[in-house]
Amino acid sequence: MAYGTPYKEEDILRYYTDIRHGHAPTQELYDDLAERYRDIGGISPLARITDEQAAALGSSLNSKNEDVQYQVYIGLKHIEPWIEEAVVEMENDGIKEAYGIVLAPQYSGFSTQSYHSRAQKKIDEIGSEIKLTKILRWFEEPKFLDFWANQIKALNHSFTDEQRKNAMYVFSAHSLPVKILKDGDYYPQEVKRTAELIAERAGITNFVVGWQSAGRTADEWIGPDVLDLTRELSENNYTEYIYLPVGFVAEHLEVLYDNDIECKDVVAEIGANYHRLEMPNTDPLFIEALTDIVMKARETNL
Repeated sequence: MAYGTPYKEEDILRYYTDIRHGHAPTQELYDDLAERYRDIGGISPLARITDEQAAALGSSLNSKNEDVQYQVYIGLKHIEPWIEEAVVEMENDGIKEAYGIVLAPQYSGFSTQSYHSRAQKKIDEIGSEIKLTKILRWFEEPKFLDFWANQIKALNHSFTDEQRKNAMYVFSAHSLPVKILKDGDYYPQEVKRTAELIAERAGITNFVVGWQSAGRTADEWIGPDVLDLTRELSENNYTEYIYLPVGFVAEHLEVLYDNDIECKDVVAEIGANYHRLEMPNTDPLFIEALTDIVMKARETNL
């Protein structure tokens, strides 16, 4: 399951309206979002990447299992194919055993839980016998952590001693409304732990955790925002800023615009060098991580 993205410019309005719980955006909000898509080339590559991730995961699972046949279904939160449509498709195909995985490593009752809830609600609604195992969090999966740590090691190796001494690694994830903290949501702690585990594997100590892509609503959102954080860090005269959007698993608007345009502009503004590590996408190590996650979930149920 994944967030979803417009497939073409004509989809932006209905997509944005769904995100806003059925309320159409103002013209100003719509124009701002449409312009951001134009700035990254017209549309996000997320839909294509999600399809490729699903295909790669299915191929990997079936190559490692002879006793069972896996079929991967895609269910999206804000555009078709909807999560509910995926459930109906599974029912029509006679599926009895399903494993729900959200393409977001850290769990939040506010965000990722809603994917699982919608899937289970549809199963119950149609009276299906599908047993859904909900994979709630997977940020501690070793190969997922290695994917990021290996990149840090490679970049560090390419740096001069001076660059290494003046490098700051900025880990980030999608901000959520501060109100989730009142309900004891562990999301911020899980993002922080993700950064700590990757840094430990990579052997670095010069890192911070920031938040990005906050919604344009009246709610207060978790901070510090990565742009503000970068400006604050500039007082320390770092020359290399390396961004790791570890709350995401694919290149999409939040990475290609919020990181590669906005963060890059701020880094240029303070006279430093911008680096952004590669996203998981369909990297073999990341696909192996997803494969291991699903197989471990199934082994637990056997």
